[in-house]
Amino acid sequence: WDSAYERELQTFQDIGDAGEVWFGEESMVRIIRWLEKQKVPLDSSVLDIGTGNGVLLIELAKSGYTDLTGIDYSPSAIQLSEKVREKEGMPNIKFKVEDFLAPSAELSGFEICIDKGTFDAISLNPDNAVGKRKQYVESLWSVLKPEGFFLITSCNWTKEELLDEFREGFEILEELPAPKFCFGGRIGNTVTTLVFQRK
Repeated sequence: WDSAYERELQTFQDIGDAGEVWFGEESMVRIIRWLEKQKVPLDSSVLDIGTGNGVLLIELAKSGYTDLTGIDYSPSAIQLSEKVREKEGMPNIKFKVEDFLAPSAELSGFEICIDKGTFDAISLNPDNAVGKRKQYVESLWSVLKPEGFFLITSCNWTKEELLDEFREGFEILEELPAPKFCFGGRIGNTVTTLVFQRK
């Protein structure tokens, strides 16, 4: 991931392109629309887990959200997100280098946690993926306030599989509609976006 973000950082410095928007613009719009529909207060504390280039937080700031934090374990990703924040003139967004599987004590009390692809990436780790997924759920439990919302977008996991992964301590509120495709007579989603609430 470091080398991928180093390339994106260089591209941003060369031509001002912030790089990949995971799952596309519509995935960000789905998340923001849900927050607006629920009338989530604009001063709610939001954590973007695996923020990458920070573009989701930029969009949330443009929508009026004020307490925004992005973390990534890649220092290059955080450098890139800081440069994008600077270019967009959004000085209030906080970015930190953090390993979500071993969060620092100051990472706590968030009302909303958002994940677009980070749980997927952790799940693909060849070294103890099951243990790392379990640690992710424990970390999420520790950083999210009781009754807080967790919005996850995944291209690797079905709704049923995610319900199973997050059954300890979280309850499903809803599935957000995603683009559908048909293959061999069966209908499926390209991505799954679920909203959980911490018990």
